[in-house]
Amino acid sequence: WDGHNDVPINIRSRRGNLLADFDFQDTHAEPDWRGEGTSAMHTDLPRLRQGGLGAQFWSIYIPAAAEGANAVQAALEQIDITERLVDQYSDDLALAYSADDVVAAQAEGKIASLLGLEGGHMINDSLAVLRQLHARGIRYMTLTHSSNTSWADSADAAPQHGGLTDFGRQVVAEMNRLGMLVDLAHVSAETMRDALEVAQAPLIFSHSNARAVTEESRNVPDDVLDMVKANGGIVMVTFVAEFLSNARSQWIAERNAVRARQEWLWQGQPEKVAAELGSWIAANPPPEVTVSDAADHVDYIARRIGVEHVGIGGDYDGTSGLPTGLEDVSGYPALFTELARRGYSQEDLEKIASRNMMRVMRAAEAYAASQSQMAPIETPVG
Repeated sequence: WDGHNDVPINIRSRRGNLLADFDFQDTHAEPDWRGEGTSAMHTDLPRLRQGGLGAQFWSIYIPAAAEGANAVQAALEQIDITERLVDQYSDDLALAYSADDVVAAQAEGKIASLLGLEGGHMINDSLAVLRQLHARGIRYMTLTHSSNTSWADSADAAPQHGGLTDFGRQVVAEMNRLGMLVDLAHVSAETMRDALEVAQAPLIFSHSNARAVTEESRNVPDDVLDMVKANGGIVMVTFVAEFLSNARSQWIAERNAVRARQEWLWQGQPEKVAAELGSWIAANPPPEVTVSDAADHVDYIARRIGVEHVGIGGDYDGTSGLPTGLEDVSGYPALFTELARRGYSQEDLEKIASRNMMRVMRAAEAYAASQSQMAPIETPVG
């Protein structure tokens, strides 16, 4: 049960959300949209089957630069394209809105397909919009993406609120009431702490790692890991290379500095910049990141707070840097083979693979059911 995959934004960016010529049976030759000289996607149906995927949170994502009503519209468009993709490939995929739906889809031999909203900017500061997106099938929301919202700080931006505002706390409370999972990937450490203090149901990190292993603002500090254990939540280890390896993160920082220098020296000459940067990369190749690095993060989180609080959130088709052995969605078995080699039991592997996520989802549903008589949280509209 993978916590995060960005196929939907790829269909938008590469195909304008047109499915007519999109072949989910083979995505090795999709149009390039990152400008990095590679066009292959990480995900298609044969490789999902090869990887043993049973359930997937597909990311409903639009960049944080989208604001206001435009962000809400784009979110609806991304829900639509995901639903249409699942419908077009209904022999292999089935939409799921609950833990029971996941079980039913898998019983039919299909990959359960759930929707996760990657970024609180898409609710446009409105609990009414949040409720409507839940009604459209959203089952988790990442509180921020790469920018702060008016109510929560992001890991990738200068602090503005010191965590959650009072409205941000209301967002978390309303998500709990609805049974929508609170996702703390991408948020600042203070936002993590505030959300964990407010949350009445288990929450998730849909694609994050341990900060003690790799010092990166997107990763989870030790004190927050301890709060996740107390909350009953789950950290879904991601395969983004710079979140797995300090050496890779340092190399990216150096590469970006070289690029900035070349852009200054060769202003208005992008070809020269590209050539100089290419020469530097050829002389300074990126440090290799492997399956073992991903297993190290699983190990650390499991030792710190228990194997019951670990999952997998690959971030396939949302990043270009992936470990050797985990280059696409066919690679999951390589990680579980490495974990088995390290002594994880069959029961532990099943927990990491899906049982932990199932437990968290059922707990969130149970809390929402216990609050069924509670009225929606009301806030005035401007």
